Amino acid sequence: RARQILEMRLRWTRAWTLPYRGIGPSSSSFSRLPIAPSSSQGGTEPRPVPLSYRLLDGEAASPPLVFLHGLFGSKTNFNSIAKALAQQTGRRVLTVDARNHGESPHSPDMSYEAMSKDLQDLLPQLGLVPCVLIGHSMGGRTAMLLALQRPELVERLIAVDISPVETTSSSNFPNYVAAMRAVDMANEASLSGARKLADERLRSVIQSASMRQFLLTNLVEVDGRFVWRLNLDALAQHLDKILDFPARQETYSGPTLFLRGGNSQFLLPSHYPEIRRLFPRAQMQTVPNASHWVHSDRPQDFMAAVRGFLA
Repeated sequence: RARQILEMRLRWTRAWTLPYRGIGPSSSSFSRLPIAPSSSQGGTEPRPVPLSYRLLDGEAASPPLVFLHGLFGSKTNFNSIAKALAQQTGRRVLTVDARNHGESPHSPDMSYEAMSKDLQDLLPQLGLVPCVLIGHSMGGRTAMLLALQRPELVERLIAVDISPVETTSSSNFPNYVAAMRAVDMANEASLSGARKLADERLRSVIQSASMRQFLLTNLVEVDGRFVWRLNLDALAQHLDKILDFPARQETYSGPTLFLRGGNSQFLLPSHYPEIRRLFPRAQMQTVPNASHWVHSDRPQDFMAAVRGFLA
């Protein structure tokens, strides 16, 4: 029942357009969004869902920066970095909630093909192509697939601590999903109480306090009840596909940067042959003393790497 209520609430999403240094008007618009079916007529092509996004305005002559968050994240993960890069580069910067995350609609389809289709629908609508795609983890794989499928939409690509090689062995994400689904917050009367209870329940599975706090940003109140805004059922059903990458034969010949955290095991030298097969112009760069969450651990180094790649 709580999930149904949440899905009804998620039919409303907000699209923001914020001025950069006074360029352009500031406006906000609201659109009513349905809970999306899993595919289009015929069942072979994913049907896009209208994503929630935030757009920082800037100079239209340069390719905009488009940030795609990782599993369990949202567009707010890149708020400070998006604002800083908009100021530093003068470019338009878009942050997006993936389907089943943040304020975007829920859908039973959580495939990379579906997530790519969402962006193929959104980016031309906003006049943001070709763009610089910057994706972390799950968002990095979505960015890779979009670049392979529709290279004309992508001026250049940055994949952050992820590769097109399966990463199940280096991921605890299946345990995270199971732990979150097991938390019962039905009797909690306040958000702080729900967060405390969820934190206690997750502690046995997730030792990292910062990781638990990251997951707890997904707790929301809906009609007096506390639920996860993530579509955990869809994530659980598709998790094996999220931790892998669709088999592809085409290549993306645009400039590509694979940026890895020095302390992470998600992007390894053994992945380089497959990376170079699909992305022949790929560069590899390491951010020292960074975990999988490179942009969170070392934001200044992350932004310096992005700016250097744009130069």
